Amino acid sequence: MRFFRPRGRSDAERMTGTPVAEAKALYEGGRYIEAEAEARTVARSRPRDDQYAAVALNIAALATGAQGRHAEALATYDEALAAFSRIFGDDHWLTLKLRSDRAQQMTSLGQHAECEAECRAVAEAAGRGTGPEMTKLAAAARNGLVFALNAQGRHQEAETLAREALTAYPDRDRMSLVLRLGLARSLNGQARHEEALSEARHAERLHRTLPEYQRHPDVGAVELVVATALLGLGRSLDARRQAAAAHEACLASFGPDHRRTIEARTLLEHTDGARS
Repeated sequence: MRFFRPRGRSDAERMTGTPVAEAKALYEGGRYIEAEAEARTVARSRPRDDQYAAVALNIAALATGAQGRHAEALATYDEALAAFSRIFGDDHWLTLKLRSDRAQQMTSLGQHAECEAECRAVAEAAGRGTGPEMTKLAAAARNGLVFALNAQGRHQEAETLAREALTAYPDRDRMSLVLRLGLARSLNGQARHEEALSEARHAERLHRTLPEYQRHPDVGAVELVVATALLGLGRSLDARRQAAAAHEACLASFGPDHRRTIEARTLLEHTDGARS
């Protein structure tokens, strides 16, 4: 969960001295097993309606999902959402952000229509708000919506929405990165592979400029989109190199059951088939 505070500092740095500081630092360092264990310990040790207990549940959900245990992550999100609603209220931006994160976990379970509906609802709620938190929340919800549309084969709709979201969100940060990757996916889905490759290369350059803690959640994502575009252009050897790099990185970071690891493994098999 991002608290959308001033740039240049990680969430872990902003939470120094709080009960969730260690769990957040572990998560941002890509140490997901340890982050989950620490976060669940904190959540169990504090009162039911304690704010840090709720935040700990959110960290546990994020860390569980990052290990590819998507069903367990969704169940933890459900628990965290009930706590956030009680503590902050249904319309608070933190509660809405949690709904956006939860929805994107749903699409990892193949619940694309459900993710679409939830992301639309969150984007509409964010659009009624003001301030930088709501602006970033709207972009996050639209990113989830773009992913859900692409997963349903509605690539032209996804392209339109991704372009609108990028226009509305000019910052060059991780949110811009994932929106651009969503745009590239939509172009690949329309067999516009040259354009997709160009967008993916742009995303690749942006990814290199991000702080390390912001790069962890998107390990392998750029390589996957690049590999798909290269395969569509008939450059199967180059595509295989990218797909293999994505699979190796995802396997090391997220494990074999994460949706991105599975996607990379499937794409790697396709590249091998194209070369045989």
